[in-house]
Amino acid sequence: MALKLKLLLSLSATLFLMQTPANGATCSNCFVSSRASYYPNSTEQGTETGACGFGSFGAMINGGDVSAASNLYRSGVGCGACYQVRCTNSKYCSDKGVTVVVTDQGSGDNTDFILSQRAYGRMAQTSDAASNIYALGVVDIEYRRVSCSYPNHNITIKIDESSNNPYYLGFVIWYQQGDKDITAVELCETQNYVCKLLDRSYGAVWTTTSPPSGPLSLRMLLSGDDGDETWLVPVNNIPQDWKAGATYDTGVQIS
Repeated sequence: MALKLKLLLSLSATLFLMQTPANGATCSNCFVSSRASYYPNSTEQGTETGACGFGSFGAMINGGDVSAASNLYRSGVGCGACYQVRCTNSKYCSDKGVTVVVTDQGSGDNTDFILSQRAYGRMAQTSDAASNIYALGVVDIEYRRVSCSYPNHNITIKIDESSNNPYYLGFVIWYQQGDKDITAVELCETQNYVCKLLDRSYGAVWTTTSPPSGPLSLRMLLSGDDGDETWLVPVNNIPQDWKAGATYDTGVQIS
């Protein structure tokens, strides 16, 4: 009887050890250890020439709490994603850290993030502590994907300055919300609903030659880490006489 009990306990322990790594591997809210630096020659905010193609919007979005990413850039799919980043030196760093938006691509000394100076300093407990982590240049961090939220803004389309109606249309998507990636974009004619899949030119820039005519309905495919995919159709259309450089409010937010 005692031998049988030992065998059962041993089997239970083995099953627990086999299950624990699998559960940990599927944790979508866990922090990941890495390193972060900051733009040494920038102003407090981000850069206007980031690889996502946001332009000046990429420097000021989220109050300037932005970052370049290395592997998390993901060929532009990671543009607009939000991450909670906190440094791990308990002497200088706060538990909350800072939430940043990916607006650029870049890497430093084994870093996943190159933060704006503003965002980098906001990981610290105090302004004096911020001076200390600035002096370090690179700090150990932990990060996790979080939902982007812009309560006072709907998702907005910014038409690229090089666009030429009706021959060429390019745009970026501002105020990307939620915690899913935009992995595909379609433009559809509102009258007969013929749709055209756009190309990701680079970063967050979507383009097409010979765009559909008339007022245009936009469709965005939202993809989650769990494999869930949903097409989002904005309330407002892009007008037929769209202009290069113009912005158009889609009328939707993602909670």
